[in-house]
Amino acid sequence: MRILHTSDWHVGKVLKGQSRIDEHGAVLSELVDVAKAEAPDLALVAGDLFDSAAPTPAATRLVTGALTALRGTGAEVVAIAGNHDNGPALDALRPWAEAAGITLRGAVRSRQDHLLSGTTAAGERWQLVALPFLSQRYAVRATEMFDLSAAEANQTYADHLSRMVAALTEDFAPDAVNLLTTHVTVVGGKAGGGEREVHTIQAYAVPAAIFPASAHYVALGHLHRAQTLNGPCPIRYCGSPLPVDFGEGENSPSVSVVDVSAAGTAKVREVPITSATPLRTVRGTLPELSQLEQDGAWLRVFVREPPRAGLREEVQELLPRALEVRVDPDMLPAAGQPTGARPAARAGRSATELFSEYLTARGHADDAVLALFEELYEQEVG
Repeated sequence: MRILHTSDWHVGKVLKGQSRIDEHGAVLSELVDVAKAEAPDLALVAGDLFDSAAPTPAATRLVTGALTALRGTGAEVVAIAGNHDNGPALDALRPWAEAAGITLRGAVRSRQDHLLSGTTAAGERWQLVALPFLSQRYAVRATEMFDLSAAEANQTYADHLSRMVAALTEDFAPDAVNLLTTHVTVVGGKAGGGEREVHTIQAYAVPAAIFPASAHYVALGHLHRAQTLNGPCPIRYCGSPLPVDFGEGENSPSVSVVDVSAAGTAKVREVPITSATPLRTVRGTLPELSQLEQDGAWLRVFVREPPRAGLREEVQELLPRALEVRVDPDMLPAAGQPTGARPAARAGRSATELFSEYLTARGHADDAVLALFEELYEQEVG
């Protein structure tokens, strides 16, 4: 059977104030075109359909439209919630999804709710465990719903998730294609650069060994870089189909097409997705930046100039697509670096004098900044 594996759409993402809804529309349209060309039996969306737990109507329309279009290619469609999604809100869409022939799983419920099965047009039987993102605070409660033994106080998130996976996959059959999709950080995975850090830290990481050797393919979401992990079975992050933040500028957005059978090893191909606007990080002085070729990418700029008032505006005049402008850290005093004279006592000195001293110590002496401070200070206390 053939599987289209995608995840981490993050529809509704706003990048430094710039809406990306049009980019997302183009990316998801291209993804549907890939599905039409590849004719998968099953399309898996492994979480983070939305960037926010409270998506806008435009984001909701785009996601539901994309899921409907994927189903229209003839593929069975299964989507689970990620850590950015509102699981109960996704579950509220289940009546619509079921009427459209789409399977949504937002929050962890009973064991049977996460065990799916089907048969391809060619008669190949498949079984799928669809496990949405599970936060650490609900891990114990979720394991108890599976009639497992009481959680010990010292057990970790990985312990709880391991027990759940074992319970869900215990009936994997040797004559079926056994699949699992979930949204989680696996030890050894490389972050793409734009993930929510609180949910990628070690406390949320699980070893690849929690997935059983009886699984023919594990379709993961959460890390935005496409990669295959070592483990007892084929385990893969498909990555995000567009760079979500500037830390992902070097990623290659794609979806994964997987051919797998009960008797063979999964074979994976990456299909590039090219519709999104590239994200680039550039560095240089103002003269150097003025010579950059402007190719339509969104830019993060590290400007190699001393800090001064109006510098951001000068850069954005040269590079109108610069969404983020920072002074290159090499142009700033290092933390703890001696600044010469010891600071004078504060008693009897004006706020303007103290602020001027601070600017000088930070290598940021600028009369325009000091004048702006005086104006704002007078407005507040005058």
